[in-house]
Amino acid sequence: MLDTSGLTGIAIVIICILISLVIHEFMHAYVGHLLGDTTAHDQGRLSLNPLNHIDPVMTIALPIITLILFHAPILAAKPVPFNPDRVKFDEFGAALIAAAGPFSNLVLAIIGAAILHLTGVNGSTLLGTFVTTFIWLNIALFVFNLVPIPPLDGSRVLYAFAPEPIQDFMRTIEQYGLILIFALVLFAGFGGFLGTIDQAIYNFLT
Repeated sequence: MLDTSGLTGIAIVIICILISLVIHEFMHAYVGHLLGDTTAHDQGRLSLNPLNHIDPVMTIALPIITLILFHAPILAAKPVPFNPDRVKFDEFGAALIAAAGPFSNLVLAIIGAAILHLTGVNGSTLLGTFVTTFIWLNIALFVFNLVPIPPLDGSRVLYAFAPEPIQDFMRTIEQYGLILIFALVLFAGFGGFLGTIDQAIYNFLT
């Protein structure tokens, strides 16, 4: 599990969040650009500059609080804009843009696990703590963002393949999506369920 005790642990979490989330958002923008939509580029989001992506409350404060309370981060950056009318492949193009973010986090987690295997570092060292935290956070971002509840990325992937009645339902609940997610975490043990999935992926990679 993640060590969020002490200033060093919190600093490591913040740094890992910034790296992971910036790459997540950049990949949304990059895939959108590849699919013909320059909206993100025009608004300065096709960038690796953290200042273009982070929100102080949703990107920094919220994940630290939810990590401490639930051992699973809930966080969000500024949404990367895209124009569905300019994206190739219609709903499937939008699904590719959505999937690019969480799957970039899975790739980062795999890279982190490879570093662990190649260097043999462990959690008792500063580098080992950083790498294991990096792996955990990227797994958590991958799993959490694929939850098929709007406005999370997984909902956009599901939307591309869902029948019209389900699409209509997803559009209806989108404005309440984050409230629903918080309710599931707080009252239905959903954070623990996500944490179990995170642990299984972490064990597999490491």
